[in-house]
Amino acid sequence: MDIRRIVEEKVKEFRSNYKPVELEIDAAQLKLGSYIEHTNLKPTATTDEIVKLCEEAKAFGFKGVCVNPAFVPLVREKLQGTGILVVTVVGFPLGATAIDVKAFEADWVVRNGAQEVDMVINIGKLKEGDYKYVYEDIRAVVEASKVPVKVIIETCYLTDEEKVAACVISKLAGAKFVKTSTGFGTAGAKFEDVQLMRWAVDGEIEVKASGGIRTLEDALKMLKAGATRIGTSSGVAICSAHLNG
Repeated sequence: MDIRRIVEEKVKEFRSNYKPVELEIDAAQLKLGSYIEHTNLKPTATTDEIVKLCEEAKAFGFKGVCVNPAFVPLVREKLQGTGILVVTVVGFPLGATAIDVKAFEADWVVRNGAQEVDMVINIGKLKEGDYKYVYEDIRAVVEASKVPVKVIIETCYLTDEEKVAACVISKLAGAKFVKTSTGFGTAGAKFEDVQLMRWAVDGEIEVKASGGIRTLEDALKMLKAGATRIGTSSGVAICSAHLNG
């Protein structure tokens, strides 16, 4: 597979023929909680805070709970039998961990209960055009996980062409989602980035918007841009506003 050729063709198409699309949604009919991953990835997160996160997820019917790897066994226990997904992160938040280490981490979190894995790409390797490395990095996590993998491309550090490249490589490597942000970069999810990412993967994989999504208006904008999953620590406030609206 000629990864560089495939990426360059998509970038060329972007430059010549990209037209952003805004989706129509019926906000009143949305089961908004089913799009939300209730998230706490703070380095200061405590056991009590993660337990509370799980209880809130059950109360509001969230799609998943996203936590750092050390909390995966606890979240698995607290969510058992609920149908709410246990989600965690790999190579987080910088993405500069060695490929083998990311793969080992992915294997460990899945063996301990993770049902989805959000990995961070090696941003520097993408920016220097080492597409083979980026592909192998993602592929190693996909193969080690054997559960759906979301690839965090950290849009705040990328040009539009680099965003397209990251999305194309993620799709080629077997990811199920591309994701905007870690929440630890210089900016989070943007409407225009979600639109671009959805276009770049040709609708063949999904898009998760994360980072800075704090209000109902923010969440609805991301869905209109094409996101099918929303990562936020403000899920309770967002869904409460939706229910009360």
